[in-house]
Amino acid sequence: MLLVLFKKFLGKRQTHPAETTDPQPPEQIVLLIQKGDLRLRNQFITDYQPYVAKVTSRFCKRYIDPARDDEFSIALGAFNEAVNQFSAESGRSFLGFAEQVIRRRLIDYVRKEQRFSQQLPYSLFDVEDEEDNIVNPVEIHQALEQYEKQKGMEERRGEILELNRCLNDFGISFAELVDASPKHNDSRQALVAIGKQLAGNPDLMRTMLAKRMLPIKELLELVEVSRKTLERNRKFIITVALINNGPYPYLRDYLYTKDDSSEGGGSE
Repeated sequence: MLLVLFKKFLGKRQTHPAETTDPQPPEQIVLLIQKGDLRLRNQFITDYQPYVAKVTSRFCKRYIDPARDDEFSIALGAFNEAVNQFSAESGRSFLGFAEQVIRRRLIDYVRKEQRFSQQLPYSLFDVEDEEDNIVNPVEIHQALEQYEKQKGMEERRGEILELNRCLNDFGISFAELVDASPKHNDSRQALVAIGKQLAGNPDLMRTMLAKRMLPIKELLELVEVSRKTLERNRKFIITVALINNGPYPYLRDYLYTKDDSSEGGGSE
């Protein structure tokens, strides 16, 4: 139910809190919301989405995309929770209280994703003082590092599985690529450039994807290598083209990092 509500909020025009025409401070608005003004609640949460995204990005130490990242949905739910729980009698500002609730819910999310409940005591995550300062930043940093590491591994694994599926359509397996990969740096650079050039040509890519084969005749008109070179390195060039043309950011980074760090010379 909350997820549907969040999507509804995201569909509205986002307005920075500083741009809102309502002169009332957040604490007074929250008190009105707690009396049952649903319309005001929706508008209030919509107006403060940029604030929620900023707090979430600061906690995660990276940019958080409200339209894609689960962390933003967790934080938005925590902001809504803060609206319900805030007490003006505490003497604290609402935004300070909301940030504390957001951070705690994000910590719970990280713990759940990484199964930290079995690896670290929960007390390590109870780290905020009355001023919302992190008391144990080392533990939080370690938790986030582990979370980002595993998240990256899962995304890389997904890219490999998807690329493997595409290669199967061309009759290519990962095992074959080990033998098909050029052994010398200059040969590798030249073939990577050809694959990238192929990926950047929509007409040739459509031909390759439709026929499930390297368009050697057309490529010969664009590159300065022999037909024999293209035929011998067909599998490698197809793979490079698919990586450059598809949703494979991790594999692209690996491809060009490896290319930059390769040693050796000679040509094939």
